Amino acid sequence: MPSWTHLVRFIAEEDGESYYASCDSKLLKVGEKVEGFKTIAALERSDASDSNTFAIKELVSPVAPGLPVVCIGLNYANHAKEASLEIPKNPPMWYKPAESLAASGIIPVPKAAQNHFFDFEGEFTIVTSKAAKDVSVEDAPNYILGYTIGNDLTARLFQIGQYTYAKSFDKFAPIGPAIVNAQGFGAVAERKLKTTINGRVVQESPVDLIWGPAELVSFLSQGRTLPAGTAIMTGTPAGVGWFQKPQYSLKDGDVVDISIDGLGTLSNTMKFE
Repeated sequence: MPSWTHLVRFIAEEDGESYYASCDSKLLKVGEKVEGFKTIAALERSDASDSNTFAIKELVSPVAPGLPVVCIGLNYANHAKEASLEIPKNPPMWYKPAESLAASGIIPVPKAAQNHFFDFEGEFTIVTSKAAKDVSVEDAPNYILGYTIGNDLTARLFQIGQYTYAKSFDKFAPIGPAIVNAQGFGAVAERKLKTTINGRVVQESPVDLIWGPAELVSFLSQGRTLPAGTAIMTGTPAGVGWFQKPQYSLKDGDVVDISIDGLGTLSNTMKFE
């Protein structure tokens, strides 16, 4: 049995530093006092020399900052169909910069993105446990720490011709609320993803990925190193705003909730700057 089922990361009231804490599916709340660890390795060792009890000042993304976020496209047949695109031989991928990482809560939307069809993409997200290079599909599960939820926010009009600029604004990769241990999570395809905007259901799909977690970790590690703690957004199902009829671009004040069975809900409010 794993030593933890859910991991959160928080800012401590006492010293303003970030720590990891384990919890159950009810997660933790601001103001609670918990045992915090500086690293996941220390938490898994229950290393008392590297822990203390802290009050939670703020819950932040469970993914550690400082690394680019890897994104995958066209990983659901229903999304490829709505986009009238053929499924490619290999997974399309791009990066969001480290500065795009965000947590649940308010997303500041810069003026440069507001009028370029601001869109959402609810995504099942992998987090790696250790550095991976040239990993086989069979061995890839040993490099997966757990799973969480991401929103690949996009200024869609910039995407025409190139993806990265459209998706790389600050705070355009909210991820959370917790990392759920991959051990014991079960079959990913049996889970369901649902996205709502102000309570209106816009995406509802099984997490039936064309390329699953093991295949993605293996593919992304060929000839290059995937650092430990890398977040991999695995693509979005049908229902994004660009393909709705009529189309829907996110507005100031919109609340986007993305829920996945067993992973909880990532909730963000869009705040135009």
